Amino acid sequence: MPKSKVRSKTEYTDAAVRRTPVKVKGTPTARWYLVIMFGLMLLGLAWLVVYYIAGEKIPFMMELETWQNFAIGFGLAVVGLLMTMRWR
Repeated sequence: MPKSKVRSKTEYTDAAVRRTPVKVKGTPTARWYLVIMFGLMLLGLAWLVVYYIAGEKIPFMMELETWQNFAIGFGLAVVGLLMTMRWR
C-alpha cells in the first residue's frame, strides 16, 4: 500500500514575540462613571423585580405592556453592561 505524503508545517515564531504584555495608556475611570454604570445595571434589575412582584398594582407599569416593561428593564441593564467595556 502506498504511503501518504507528509505535510510540512511552517513554524510561526513571530506569534510568541507579539504576545508581550502591552501597558494600557490612560487614566482610571472617574467615580461618576462607575456610579452610573452600576446604577443602570441595578435599576434595570430593580425594574424587572418590581414588575414581577407588584407590576399590577403600580399605575404607570399597568399602562405599559409586558414587552415594554421587559424592554425597559433589560435595556437599562444592557446599557450598564455596555458601559463596562470602557471601564479601566
